Amino acid sequence: MNWQHQPRQSLGFFPTPVHPLSNLSAHLAGPQIYIKRDDLSGLALGGNKVRKLEFLLGDAMQQKADCIITAGAAQSNHCRQTAAAAAKLNLPCYLLLGGSAPTLAQGNVLLDKLFGATIIWAGQQRKGEGIEELAQQLMQKGMNPYVVPYGGSDALGSLGFTAALHELQQQIDELDEIVFASSSGATHAGLMLAKAELGLEVNLRGINIDKLNHGQQSFNQTIADLANSAAKQVALDKSFTASEVCLDDNYLGEGYGIIGDAEREAIMLLAETEGILLDPVYTAKAMAGLISRVRQGAYRSDQNILFWHTGGTPALFAYADDLLS
Repeated sequence: MNWQHQPRQSLGFFPTPVHPLSNLSAHLAGPQIYIKRDDLSGLALGGNKVRKLEFLLGDAMQQKADCIITAGAAQSNHCRQTAAAAAKLNLPCYLLLGGSAPTLAQGNVLLDKLFGATIIWAGQQRKGEGIEELAQQLMQKGMNPYVVPYGGSDALGSLGFTAALHELQQQIDELDEIVFASSSGATHAGLMLAKAELGLEVNLRGINIDKLNHGQQSFNQTIADLANSAAKQVALDKSFTASEVCLDDNYLGEGYGIIGDAEREAIMLLAETEGILLDPVYTAKAMAGLISRVRQGAYRSDQNILFWHTGGTPALFAYADDLLS
C-alpha cells in the first residue's frame, strides 16, 4: 500500500505519547486503560486534525493553492488547526463557521482570530454547506483556493489515521479495543484501513457524537465509503461494508456540543484522577461512553483498552458556565 508516498506537509509533533491511565483504571476497577495523546500533537494547542491536514495541505501545496477554505461549528477544533496550518504555510485562510459572531471571542474562535483567519458566520449551516459558493467567489477574484472538507474527511484526510495506527503499532501491542470520538468519519475510516492492512484483531469503537449524522446505518455507510475511497487512493485491494463499522450511538446525550451530566463527569473524572483535560464536544462524549461501558461490565479486567484523545481542549474555555453549573 502506497500511502507513505502521498504528498505530505510536516505540521505536527509525532509520535504522540501513549501511557497508562493507572489512576482512572483503578478508580473504575475494570480493564487497564491507556491513552493516545493527540492533544499533544503540537499544532495550535494540539489535536488529531493535524494528521489529516498533513496529507490535505501536502496536496494543496502540490496544486499551488494560494488560500485555504474550510468550515465547521463555531468552536470547531478542525477549523482552529486548519487556520494554524495555513498560517504556518503563509496562506490566507477562510473559515465558514456555524452560528453568529459572539460578543466575546473565546476558545477556538479566539485562536482562529489570532491565526489571522477570515471568519464568515454561516448561521444554521455548520457543515460547510456554503464552501463551494465561497470557492467560486475567490476564483472570480483570480485566486486558487484549496477546499479542505468538513472535518478533513475525505480519502486523503483518512490517510492521516492510516499513518496514525501504524504509529500506534510501534508503541503498544496487544490492545483489545480502541475507543475514540467518531464525527465526520475520516478518523474512523483511516483506522479501519490500517487495521486491514496490518491484519490486526483490535476492535475499533467509534463513539458517535452528533445526531446530525442522520442515523447510525447511514453514517456507518458514510464511514465505509470513506474507507473504500481511501483504499482506492492507495491501491489497497480491500472493500469495506457498513456492517464492518463499529459505531456506538448510545452516548449522544443531548446532542452535538451540549454538555450533560455524563460529559461533565467524564471531564471532571479524568482531570481529577490523571490531570488530563478533555474537550466538551468530542472527547468528553467518547470518554463518557468508555466509562459507561466499563461500569456495565463490557470489558474483562485482563483486557487492554486504549482511549484515543483527539484533542479539542481550547473549547473548554467557552463552556465554563456549563462545566461549573
